[in-house]
Amino acid sequence: MKNISFIVLLIWALSACEPKATYPDTLPMKVALAYGFDKFEDVNTIAYTWNVRRDSVTVITRDWKWNIKEGTVYYATPDTSYTYSLDMPADSLPVADKGFINDKYWLMFPFQLGWDTGYTYETTENVPSPISGTNSTLLTIVYKSGEPDMPLTGYTPGDAYDLYLDENNMILEWVFRRGNGTEGRPTTWENTEQFGPIKLATTHANDAGEKFIWFTNISVN
Repeated sequence: MKNISFIVLLIWALSACEPKATYPDTLPMKVALAYGFDKFEDVNTIAYTWNVRRDSVTVITRDWKWNIKEGTVYYATPDTSYTYSLDMPADSLPVADKGFINDKYWLMFPFQLGWDTGYTYETTENVPSPISGTNSTLLTIVYKSGEPDMPLTGYTPGDAYDLYLDENNMILEWVFRRGNGTEGRPTTWENTEQFGPIKLATTHANDAGEKFIWFTNISVN
């Protein structure tokens, strides 16, 4: 019994001595960590429905299931459905992959700040957010220019995102600026909920207060 107890204690001591993961002390990484980036390794799959309101009567939906461990994506619309591998060559990926990247950025952009490396950033303190006027920290992310299939720059390299952060490094609002242009469309990041080990914002509204992108059927396992 003493030997067993000693072995158990030894295993516990060794596990306690294992070095914890370290992360860059940067604002983009602090935003990622605020949403649970350090716990994402515990996630196996993420499924969700992306909804966008095109006009007063038309809502377009896409269903996704990202199997992180297997590197596959399930895609479905009212007209079609299939699964594809993210290990395919970039020029062989289906057209749906552009939708996957787009929708994933709307749902998981804080995590992209930890995954992506092909961007630069600037920080400005005490900036009013464009919709609510809330005092915030402005974090501007600019993706580097390159070919559309250039790794870690997405399908639209050169684009910029202005993130308006609260005191907990959570996104209040953002402005997407195509090609790092001067004009962009402000939208909110609302209804942030806990899903398993991570947090996700489920609703985006425009400056008129109209919900136009939202996520339903979210499942994190």
